[in-house]
Amino acid sequence: MGFSERKMPGICSVFLLVVLFAHYSHGFYLPGSYMHTYSTSEDIYAKVNSLTSIETELPFSYYSLPYCKPLLGIKKSAENLGELLMGDQIDNSPYRFRMNVNESIYLCTTSPLNEHEVKLLKQRTHDLYQVNMILDNLPVLRIAKQNGVNIQWTGFPVGFTPPDSNDDYIINHLKFKVLVHEYEGTGVQIIGTGEEGMGVISEADQKKASGFEIVGFEVVPCSVKYDPEVMTKLHMYDGISPVNCPLELDKSQIIRERERISFTYEVEFVKSDIKWPSRWDAYLKMEGARVHWFSILNSLMVITFLAGIVFVIFLRTVRRDLTRYEELDKEAQAQMNEELSGWKLVVGDVFREPDCPKLLCVMIGDGVQITGMAAVTIVFAAFGFMSPASRGMLLTGMIILYLFLGTAAGYAAVRLWRTLKGTSEGWRSVSWSVACFFPGIVFVILTVLNFILWGSKSTGAIPISLYFILLSLWFCISVPLTLLGGFLGTRAEPIQYPVRTNQIPREIPARKYPSWLLVLGAGTLPFGTLFIELFFILSSIWLGRFYYVFGFLLIVLLLLVIVCAEVSVVLTYMHLCVEDWRWWWKAFFASGSVALYVFLYSINYLVFDLQSLSGPVSAILYLGYSMIMAIAIMLSTGTIGFITSFYFVHYLFSSVKID
Repeated sequence: MGFSERKMPGICSVFLLVVLFAHYSHGFYLPGSYMHTYSTSEDIYAKVNSLTSIETELPFSYYSLPYCKPLLGIKKSAENLGELLMGDQIDNSPYRFRMNVNESIYLCTTSPLNEHEVKLLKQRTHDLYQVNMILDNLPVLRIAKQNGVNIQWTGFPVGFTPPDSNDDYIINHLKFKVLVHEYEGTGVQIIGTGEEGMGVISEADQKKASGFEIVGFEVVPCSVKYDPEVMTKLHMYDGISPVNCPLELDKSQIIRERERISFTYEVEFVKSDIKWPSRWDAYLKMEGARVHWFSILNSLMVITFLAGIVFVIFLRTVRRDLTRYEELDKEAQAQMNEELSGWKLVVGDVFREPDCPKLLCVMIGDGVQITGMAAVTIVFAAFGFMSPASRGMLLTGMIILYLFLGTAAGYAAVRLWRTLKGTSEGWRSVSWSVACFFPGIVFVILTVLNFILWGSKSTGAIPISLYFILLSLWFCISVPLTLLGGFLGTRAEPIQYPVRTNQIPREIPARKYPSWLLVLGAGTLPFGTLFIELFFILSSIWLGRFYYVFGFLLIVLLLLVIVCAEVSVVLTYMHLCVEDWRWWWKAFFASGSVALYVFLYSINYLVFDLQSLSGPVSAILYLGYSMIMAIAIMLSTGTIGFITSFYFVHYLFSSVKID
């Protein structure tokens, strides 16, 4: 209590300060990076991220290849937890731009390429590695025409291999086009918390606010063969004549031993009508957006229609049963009790303790934690708090939410444990298991994948220091909060069963078909709400596309919750109707079985949509991450189905008077 009393004044003060600050400001910008205005001739340096490829999914450092280095050495940018886990490695670069100054610049000439460098360049070229450059927090965009249609990519290739040729050529000349918007200055200044932080617009001097904003960053990559004897006489940032991209291969820079490669670039500033808040629109435009809209809406309507029919039929059936039974007089009830069939016969067994009760409590606790994390993250993302401008923010936010939702997980698991056992004894063991079950599985899978990444010398490998940070977060925040939640669960009232449980369990009638077939088949309906959105999510993860239709994802999440609840309740009712009182685990897996279909769909996506993915290492990485996703979905959807079924069964048997 003392801790809370000491903290409250500080929290209230911060809150009051924020309210007052917001009151005196003109607006608040959500998407994640603050506006920076530049004056004419002001220096702006581009940054470089890890080299990436959709063929291998193994990121590598930009400076692992023989590129020009900055004069003052390589400096890493501060990265958040999400960026580090995603394998991002953002470094400074020698590419310098001067606002509104069009120029052609020489960077450097390499020493003669040795065998190792040639092998590495050829390998990265064959694996279609892309160079990812960033200017004022905007990724570089490459636009090309194919069959009269503009196709755009982020980044540009390391090199290329012409058709019907065994030679490889390096991209060593870049033609940049920087789109700028003149900011007139309307008495506001953008104050930010950092490059990736939020920005608040406040009153300021007009002169400070005027200048140019960067609203677009495009590149045309070229391969140009230079005379190294001439180029080595130049110094970095010396001017050169503008270069036209050569179409002839003999004028392009080949990759081979003893070659000296000169790197150059030119930049053109173009005034644009694009406003700064709209500058990400070019990146977030999805090809086939109309198909995406119609597919999602079609899926929503079909699933809602099916779920509605199932729910109406189900309600009418249960209500008819209850009405018929309760309208009978006592004599007729006594006679009917002898002729009872279906769910009324299992009244003395329906709340009998399930098999593996501790494991069930642990999985429900972890499911509550994952569901809460997913729901809050998607809601925040749908309202624009987690923009692609804030790299790694989505993953960082998910980890922080997961850690602090440990309290809810511990509470849910221990309260269910008390309900099943009738006592709090063993709650510490349950809480510890909740804190270690899902994170432990993820940790084991990530460790195995990390050894593979270390062996490949990829920047995607988690550094040892980050391992210790993650372990510290796990055992210093998540575990204590889960134990706190468990303690609160022991103080909460256990849920009282409406009927007594018989000492001798009732025999379950034999069935023609195993009940688990029905349970596994039930997962197809929730999967129907997911699979279209799943395609776009997998494409954003593995094909390097931006995913920013979180509004759709929020609708799909709400629909998924409804369908999981309905499917689980219907399956539970069907099992009780055939006198099968072992409904606990079946209620969990009726909706949780959607994870099986998600994993099978991931394999299908690997085989048919990621055909370019090369090598066993890439396939193992893909399957490892897909396994983590499937387990999280199983725990989340299973928990939704179980909790709904539990309260349905409780309501059903509390509504019937059976002696």
